[in-house]
Amino acid sequence: MTQFENQLAVVTGGAQGIGRAVANRLAAGGARVAVWDRDAALAEQAAQELGGGATAHGVDISDWNSVQAAAEATLAAGDPISILVNSAGIAGANAPLAEYPVDEFRAITEVNLLGTFHVNRAVVPSMTAAGYGRIVNIASVAGKEGNPNASAYSASKAAVIGLTKSLGKELANLDIAVNCVTPAAARTRIFDQMKQEHIDYMLSKIPRGRFLELDEAAAMIVWLCSRENSFSTGAVFDLSGGRATY
Repeated sequence: MTQFENQLAVVTGGAQGIGRAVANRLAAGGARVAVWDRDAALAEQAAQELGGGATAHGVDISDWNSVQAAAEATLAAGDPISILVNSAGIAGANAPLAEYPVDEFRAITEVNLLGTFHVNRAVVPSMTAAGYGRIVNIASVAGKEGNPNASAYSASKAAVIGLTKSLGKELANLDIAVNCVTPAAARTRIFDQMKQEHIDYMLSKIPRGRFLELDEAAAMIVWLCSRENSFSTGAVFDLSGGRATY
């Protein structure tokens, strides 16, 4: 595979979970991957394992200054950013809305929604200048259907869908595709933030009767990052195992 040769790809949350699976495939396809992750040490380890000139950047996507600094460092070599996969996100606590901690709701929104805005805002100018780009924002089936006792997560991921659709329309006159995926749950470290009953609920809603595999998610996401995806933009691609009803 050399379909991503000479392309620079940014993957947020790229040191673990879906982000790491995507980074692996992009690197295997010849891309030079910039791993942006809040865990700087894990990002460095991932970059070393990816090879191919991969770089590591400790980034808090909820902090615009942190994102801006990472973008400047990533672009320092002079190559435009061709690909962005925004996989960083948090699930937060599970609780009824009437009892949901206000600060926790705000923190989840700052990462999942503002973080998505920050990362897209930082990367789009490079793509616009080059006249080419592929962006995939990771939302969630919870953003389409709403999970009980997860109002903050569900609302923030619904907002990611709306942001993606808006940006896709803004850039539709350029060869820049902006799409999102809405995965069902996959076994990643995000499960550590959830109660077991919430995990059981999510599994019970998946007709295939199992959780999403990381490589299954990466396969769709990486296709959306390719030149073959030359028409779809502002779209939502399901990875829900049959759960999604629209």
